[in-house]
Amino acid sequence: MEAVDVVAVDHRRIIIIGSGPAGYTAAIYAARAGHQPLIITGGAPGGQMTTTGDVENYPGFAEPVQGFQLVTDMQAQAEKCGAQIEYDVIVDIDVEARPFRLKGEIGEWTADTIIIATGATARWLGVPGEAEFRGSGGVSACATCDGPFYKGKIVAVVGGGNTAVEEAIHLAGLCKEVHLIHRRDYLSAEKVLIERISRLPNVIFHWRCQINSIGSESENGKFVDHVNIVKVADDSMTKLVVDGVFVAIGHDPATTVLNGKVELDSAGYVKVAPGRTQTNVPGIFAAGDVADPHYRQAVTAAGMGCMAALDAERYLGELC
Repeated sequence: MEAVDVVAVDHRRIIIIGSGPAGYTAAIYAARAGHQPLIITGGAPGGQMTTTGDVENYPGFAEPVQGFQLVTDMQAQAEKCGAQIEYDVIVDIDVEARPFRLKGEIGEWTADTIIIATGATARWLGVPGEAEFRGSGGVSACATCDGPFYKGKIVAVVGGGNTAVEEAIHLAGLCKEVHLIHRRDYLSAEKVLIERISRLPNVIFHWRCQINSIGSESENGKFVDHVNIVKVADDSMTKLVVDGVFVAIGHDPATTVLNGKVELDSAGYVKVAPGRTQTNVPGIFAAGDVADPHYRQAVTAAGMGCMAALDAERYLGELC
């Protein structure tokens, strides 16, 4: 009989899927507890933080720190504590098996517990200039993160839902003017938010308009100084002078591989128990933006990562 090669599947007590602040924090806590967790990075190691410019609101840094540097330091700390990194993308999870089975594009693993920290990505407009100025150039998807850079300046916010209106309200308290650009002639935000924004004298509405391009006419061309907006009705173009653009048209949680595996909400975010990180599948936990449609901050993601590691450790203790 011809011999058959058997490939050993690597088994871990805790596997963390995702490598942003939530994933690395979970790894730090799990490693310090002696579990030697494995982090499977996903297709974009470091997540959204790697494309973030100056970060001023993460505790412990008196001076701004670059997002890429911050997440790189998180990885180094996790590895120093005993976590291991695998650069792979998970394409399937068998949540019925015990231990759980995970299949990547390259490798396969089993795990007693899984922490999902795959994050979410902002939706972008896809117009000329957007990618070029994203980050420190003047295009952002987070007013809470980047709004303080625009104190006393003029900014544009794109969108008409809760997120856009909340962003515009927040920015109105910092900026000289906020131009809210929306392709429809009404806001789809909650009534209380609409009432609040309608009372703000420095918010200017541009109804039935869309951004056509984002540009700079400055000498170095590194920073946004205007947007071109088009009226939906007649395609007429207007140049609007602004210092920054905040795109608030929604986020997409990275949960494609989880469809039919764990319970998701109507927007695709992982549902967790109130105040906890436990999903509907015992032994599978979720942390960070993938389970948080409200805050989406590095510090809250890190906090959830800590919670998930502690929840996973508690679960493992109950298995013994």
